[in-house]
Amino acid sequence: MVRSISRRRLVGSLAMLPALSLLASCSDSAGEAQAQTPTGNAPKPAGTVDMSDLLKAGALPDKVLGQEDAPVTIVEYASMTCPHCAHFHEQTLPVLKEKYIEPGKVKLILREFPFDPRAEAGFMLARCADDKYYPMVDVLFAQQDAWAPVKDARTALLQISRLAGFSQESFEACLTNQQLLDDVRSVRKRGEDFGVDSTPTFFIDGKRYPGALTIDQMSAIIDPLL
Repeated sequence: MVRSISRRRLVGSLAMLPALSLLASCSDSAGEAQAQTPTGNAPKPAGTVDMSDLLKAGALPDKVLGQEDAPVTIVEYASMTCPHCAHFHEQTLPVLKEKYIEPGKVKLILREFPFDPRAEAGFMLARCADDKYYPMVDVLFAQQDAWAPVKDARTALLQISRLAGFSQESFEACLTNQQLLDDVRSVRKRGEDFGVDSTPTFFIDGKRYPGALTIDQMSAIIDPLL
């Protein structure tokens, strides 16, 4: 369960959370087993869900990457402080975009599954970036080592946010938005209802795949659906 933290304590907690806990909260044994699946082979799903239920509106509107009418939908649950998630977004997602998303074959929906206050803060800042949600997510994953494990995460996040157009005031307003914090936590709770317990976790055609899939593994799953 996510530890309850009020909006007044969230910003302060960014500087106190032990850095080592961030590295341990990314993926459980199921995710590690997924990574051992031979490259190029479609991994076995860890479960199934009804896609119509999965795609119902939640506390926050889905941020869709790709064309709305793409024949295949991927829903990813991730944590901003998860190294495996950062690796996927830096190494696999660019190829996925080029091969499937940009040609209109696949659309990706990223949903928040924060494991700690720093991950909550990262997602809140991405949401406050409005139409720059995915660019902000990309920057936070790319610079994860600069803010997630450091002692003073608040200052590091402020510096990154300023490059994205935030002022000191808009940064503080975002991270003290209690409704937004509650909504991010609601997205995570809903993910748990679908069986998510590690990050990243992907849902493709109703099947659940925990672990940072390679592009070859994703292709093995996606190609038969096209």
